[in-house]
Amino acid sequence: MNSPTDTSALAETSNAWPFVEARALLKRLGGKLPAKGYVLFETGYGPSGLPHIGTFGEVARTTMVRRAFELLTGFPTRLIAFSDDMDGLRKVPDNIPNPEIIRPHLGKPLTAIPDPFGTHDSFGRHNNARLRGFLDQFGFEYEFLSSTDCYKEGRFDATLLTLLAQFEAVRQAVLPTLGEERRKTYSPFLPVCPKTGVVLQVPVVATDVGAGTITYEEADGTQTTVPVTGGACKLQWKADWAMRWVALDVDYEMSGKDLIDSVKLSSKIARIIGGSPPQGYTYELFLDDKGEKISKSRGNGLTMDEWLRYAPPESLSLFMYNKPTQAKRLYFDVIPRFVDEYLQHLSKFPEQDAKGRLDNPVWHIHRGQPPAESVHLSYNVLLNLAAVCNTEDKSVLWHFISRYAPDATPATAPMLDRLTEYAVNYFRDFVKPAKKYRGPNEMERAALEDLLKSLDSMPRGTDAEAIQTEVYEVGKRHAFVDLKSWFQTLYETLLGQPTGPRMGSFIALYGLGESAALIRTVLAGKNPTGDQANAA
Repeated sequence: MNSPTDTSALAETSNAWPFVEARALLKRLGGKLPAKGYVLFETGYGPSGLPHIGTFGEVARTTMVRRAFELLTGFPTRLIAFSDDMDGLRKVPDNIPNPEIIRPHLGKPLTAIPDPFGTHDSFGRHNNARLRGFLDQFGFEYEFLSSTDCYKEGRFDATLLTLLAQFEAVRQAVLPTLGEERRKTYSPFLPVCPKTGVVLQVPVVATDVGAGTITYEEADGTQTTVPVTGGACKLQWKADWAMRWVALDVDYEMSGKDLIDSVKLSSKIARIIGGSPPQGYTYELFLDDKGEKISKSRGNGLTMDEWLRYAPPESLSLFMYNKPTQAKRLYFDVIPRFVDEYLQHLSKFPEQDAKGRLDNPVWHIHRGQPPAESVHLSYNVLLNLAAVCNTEDKSVLWHFISRYAPDATPATAPMLDRLTEYAVNYFRDFVKPAKKYRGPNEMERAALEDLLKSLDSMPRGTDAEAIQTEVYEVGKRHAFVDLKSWFQTLYETLLGQPTGPRMGSFIALYGLGESAALIRTVLAGKNPTGDQANAA
């Protein structure tokens, strides 16, 4: 067993990307603990909508870097989940009840708009509660901060006054990034109208650093002076992001590829107001099944609820861990693969040395302490078992599982039990509607008859490896182009799909007698559902 000191030394050479990020952050800090006494990680959240799969990804990945950094350094850390709830709401969301409650309050901060759900004192507070419940559901450790609270309670006041003193320098940094019309009226400060409570985008005609105020021009030409502190103003978001980094002294924050230019500009503003931007990490965006960028407004791709209907959250964490700088398809057909990859990584962990464990994704998914449960079966095999049994009842699956692995029960193998529920859901929604059986041709029929004789001659209890070997041998005895064609024949005639499981494992699970009966059904010209099979 390695000591913590030994393990932290191994973290200095691990190629796992969270450790690479941790080492880069330590270098930025000059190898020292900051004067504030901890290292601060941050994730941001726009609460005009509900938490989504991207929210999970950003917090999960940031947490992975945080844990790697803690092991590497031993330094105390904190993670802030920051809600931009003082933003003015621009349009009524299309997925809320009682939209008529919202419409008269457009333009106001989210925390000044009534809650259409009727559960909190504002729409912003409702969505903040949803965010916190979402993060708590997955066991993330974080501290929640509200932009509204930080502005109104004075937490940002000192930095806002510094930005006021650098008003023109900040303006000049931003102007080249704007269109011609927007340049004419741009101000980093957005006053909150004292009369209406709306966040205004209006020309600022004067600043008074000594008084800590700005003067802006109303639509009717009159001028109004307000303080920049105490929540009377908020900042345009790129200036706001920079101000928050400096005010909170943020050390690390990651963001999507679509924000690369924003990160550069906010970093420039942070330096103008006397701070340093945090260590950053740019991750790629998700694609749908057609390779197009996922958009909440378009509704393409997967939601959190959809993924979690068909697979455990650990598999989604693995999806987020794998190659975050490469664009990945986020669609239903990736789910089984990531479940089985997770199970494979989990099974390897106990046998690995300390360095191998640090490079194993499950170390990062489970913060160094993955569960020790043996899952016994792959998710893909369970899906195929559900398909052959044509069942939406997990107790039917357990009937076969118990015979294959007598020591496994829902109580002793909770992960496996969860997988049976996910498999039934996935079978019901995706596998069952897509099944298409075909009958064998003459050469394939001869091979199936040969396999049937082999199965009939095997003693009960023959293990999966022995069965797999015999399946191979049968395929070799017949005129298939290659063994891949033989297995594809088995999948298409017996399972009604173009791909499938390792046949030895499947037959061992389903049973020699049951598998033989399945082949007899196909040889009789029917598919396993009892219908006439299509011709080959």
